[in-house]
Amino acid sequence: MKDKGKKNLEECAGHPPLKLRRAGAAKSPERLKRFSTVSDLEIPALIGPENLGDWSFEEKLGYPGRYPFTAGVYPTMYRGRLWTMRQFAGFGTAKDTNRRFRYLLANGTTGLSVAFHLPTLYGRDSDHPLSRGEVGVCGVAVDTLKDLEILFEGIPLDQVTTSMTINGPASVLLAMYIAVAEKQGVSKKQIGGTIQNDILKEYIAQKSWIFPPEPSMRLIVDTFEYCAKEVPRWNPISISGYHIREAGSTAVQELAFTLRDGMEYVKAGIERGLAVDKFAPRLSFFFNAHNDFFEEIAKYRAARRIWARVMKDRFGAKNPESMRLRFHTQTAGCSLTAQQPYNNVVRVALQALAAVMGGTQSLHTNSMDETYALPTEAAVTIALRTQQIIAEESGVANTLDPLGGSYFVEWLTDKMEAEAWKYIETIDRMGGMIEAIKAGFPQREIADAAYRYQKQVDRMDKVIVGVNKYCSETDGEITLLRIDPKVEKEQVKKLNRLRKERDNAAVKKALSKLAGAALGHDNLMPYILEAVRAYGSVGEICDVLRDVYGEYQEVAGF
Repeated sequence: MKDKGKKNLEECAGHPPLKLRRAGAAKSPERLKRFSTVSDLEIPALIGPENLGDWSFEEKLGYPGRYPFTAGVYPTMYRGRLWTMRQFAGFGTAKDTNRRFRYLLANGTTGLSVAFHLPTLYGRDSDHPLSRGEVGVCGVAVDTLKDLEILFEGIPLDQVTTSMTINGPASVLLAMYIAVAEKQGVSKKQIGGTIQNDILKEYIAQKSWIFPPEPSMRLIVDTFEYCAKEVPRWNPISISGYHIREAGSTAVQELAFTLRDGMEYVKAGIERGLAVDKFAPRLSFFFNAHNDFFEEIAKYRAARRIWARVMKDRFGAKNPESMRLRFHTQTAGCSLTAQQPYNNVVRVALQALAAVMGGTQSLHTNSMDETYALPTEAAVTIALRTQQIIAEESGVANTLDPLGGSYFVEWLTDKMEAEAWKYIETIDRMGGMIEAIKAGFPQREIADAAYRYQKQVDRMDKVIVGVNKYCSETDGEITLLRIDPKVEKEQVKKLNRLRKERDNAAVKKALSKLAGAALGHDNLMPYILEAVRAYGSVGEICDVLRDVYGEYQEVAGF
């Protein structure tokens, strides 16, 4: 028996994956004809060193904190500091959300993340006709500086970082945050946080735009310039693949379109005359964490490597900080199911683990009830505890880049990078991301990918537990958070009262100066800040800019 075993090993030594598979297949046939990721990248049965070709440790992986940053952006990663635990929150009035913020901070959240209601996202006030029925429903109602003062009452802005998911009116909300800090006695040079401010992905996926691309890019570069000089700890943009993935993209499309958006922003900053190493270190990213554990990890690692090389080779960055891709992650809202909602707890845990093992700097974990409504305190606590258990009990934060050197992970990272570059080069040939958006290219690619995935689910080529397999007659009752319709009446009444009490002459003067500046070439941030300090509303400020720039109208793609 010993001789026979030795002979078998020798026979398999030349091509072990192939011969070992053939030996086992006769006894145990593979359960599927084809194995692939959620995004439908085909996965071989076994990856070995021969699949990596002339793979180089220094070129492809390296050490954490060193170019090309594949293994992580900081030398000590989570051994030095855990990721920031943020829970996206916002509903009802500013007072309602302030209570939720205080609850989250008391339970261990280490950073705040603001969800605004739809009127604010679109630059409308709560009393606008288009706001009816939406006030405080899918986020917190913020019309003026007064709302933001209430939102952060009792929360010292020099001790907590805040992320604000806002795009079209991002410069207005940044100005409001600066003004709130000033009222707390905190200098704008002390505050830290992020505005999303990524309008290109709005045209591609989320669709909450206001102005056409060119003036929108002007406003974004204004925030780059202003923050580099005046708010040095602030990230003026979070270049977001999250919503691209939520719209139905593959992991490769999320990776490619997000990074190509980033390149468009860097190019715009340089064209303004900004030195790349002055503003690029504060650029941040935002990715989705979907169900396929290894695909997501490979995506994050490929993103770091691509960005480092682009910043060094394409844009000539010299400062390593400009080459570090720092990113926030949110677990995949589109993966949550209304059927058997308790299954979502498990999905979120695995997605969060992938984000951590992929080296995220910040993380939001979705709540199990978010397919139905905004999360309850009980649901959001489970979501937060998921992060804390991963951090404190799992052991995955004890070592740097725990999956680095895995044949499969390195092969998949290379695959993700190569496929992403095909998209990036296609968009380069089209003249850049703005031209690609105008042509509807990324929109069509995402729509096609979403359609293919749904067909796979319908055929049961892809399994969603509780939806197309392992279904049950009852899904389990859960308590839901409901927004009282009285919130809208209260918010509108408060807004009207403020308009009577503020210095309307000062508001009119500030808005007039903003209109004049918008017609010229000055940085608009100081003018927006003046209007905000006078308690000009989000809608009033955005309406001034609408009058100058107009509103974007999407060309139908079908």
